[in-house]
Amino acid sequence: MSDTKIQPLLFGGDINVYSVARAFHEAYGVKSICYGLLPGPFPCVTSNILDYRCCPDNESAEAFLRNVKAVAAECPDKTVLVVGCGDSYVKLAAHLKDQFPANAKCNTPRPELLDEVVNKEKFYALCDRYNIAHPATFIYDKSMGHDFKLPWGPPYIAKPADSVAYWACGDRSLNKVYVCKDWDSLLTALDAVYKAGYRDHMVLQEFIPGDDSQMRVLTNYSNTEGKVKLMCLGHVLLEEHSPHGIGNHAVIITEQDKPLSDKLRDMLEDLHYTGFSNFDIKLDPRDNVYKVFEINCRQGRSNYYVTGAGYNIAEYLVRDLVLGEDLGYTVAANRSLWRMVPRFVAYRYISKRYHGEMKSLIRAGADHHAVVYRKDLPLKRRIQILRNHIGNSRRFAQYNKRPED
Repeated sequence: MSDTKIQPLLFGGDINVYSVARAFHEAYGVKSICYGLLPGPFPCVTSNILDYRCCPDNESAEAFLRNVKAVAAECPDKTVLVVGCGDSYVKLAAHLKDQFPANAKCNTPRPELLDEVVNKEKFYALCDRYNIAHPATFIYDKSMGHDFKLPWGPPYIAKPADSVAYWACGDRSLNKVYVCKDWDSLLTALDAVYKAGYRDHMVLQEFIPGDDSQMRVLTNYSNTEGKVKLMCLGHVLLEEHSPHGIGNHAVIITEQDKPLSDKLRDMLEDLHYTGFSNFDIKLDPRDNVYKVFEINCRQGRSNYYVTGAGYNIAEYLVRDLVLGEDLGYTVAANRSLWRMVPRFVAYRYISKRYHGEMKSLIRAGADHHAVVYRKDLPLKRRIQILRNHIGNSRRFAQYNKRPED
């Protein structure tokens, strides 16, 4: 399939982008074009598999469409596959794809469905409709001020209902998610969010107990007809705990849970959802029930855990959009280890009860680092990777606690 005439066009500048580019390169030997906001983000610069182009107004509709048209014109004999690697880019693609040139294609949810499910308030209403468990939730409006009560105690979780609007405020001092140890901390967080210019609702939730290893991530691909074709469940063993990275996955082992996959598949197909989707989930130790936190209408930043396990996400996109193949339905079964941290960091902050399987997967060659790709290691990049390892080591030492065992 190396003769397939495609040109991946990615939007973003983080590990998500690099992982998608790596999937395309592994499957088709093709170099992806990427537009990002910043002039030199790791891991996208110094890469031999990415043609990274800086566009300061990349998140505007005008620039987005201009860049799609430019690449389509550059590659008139190829199918340009547009992939958003951030919420704002997926939203732009969904709303603008009818204006794409004939040789540019993407697979996103229809705009009205995307706008519904990315709003956490509306998403939890959908979960209730489909009998999908989620944390106890309260929708906070700015007009409530400090005059409201919650039916559960601390710690409290606070996060924006509309993540795109939240980050569009431009205040990078805001936390991705606030974990508030007491009532005063919650009020302080809410005041800071609205002072920064955010106007939509905040989602306040009960804190689900348990360490990082209670987390799961489910990544899926639904074809253009709204049928789920791939589901890959990851058991998260380690997450970031820094203010801006809280909840970002650091170590994942793939696993299976058929009842969980079936329930979410039923919802996706009933909604006629199309494109990639990614669910954040936590197993509640109090009742042993999976609680869904949110859906991302894209492949997640940890998406290489899927490709590394043997289910190349680029192939699903190409076989569906370009080749028009019937993909069948696959629930990922291969066991694989994915990391964005060095091995010694993984062992240091993950419970010893998982070390045996981690070592077995490493010995079996089923261990993959998000940004270490043997076909993409020029000298400058090796230096950047070393710096990234050092930075991760320091950040985890500052924000993460070592397990008691």
